[in-house]
Amino acid sequence: MTGPSLFEPGMIVKHPGQPDWGLGQVQSAIGGKVTVNFQEAGKVVIDEAQVGLVVVSYG
Repeated sequence: MTGPSLFEPGMIVKHPGQPDWGLGQVQSAIGGKVTVNFQEAGKVVIDEAQVGLVVVSYG
């Protein structure tokens, strides 16, 4: 079972393993899956359990 997400829509994040993607804005966070719209990669669904997204701004 997955607990509540650490991420909320509007937060600005970066993916530590994909710096070329640029900054991204969280679109949704449901069931451990975070949808982020990155500047250079577009919309990507991230598994919170696999990737430690770094919060840049709380929106």
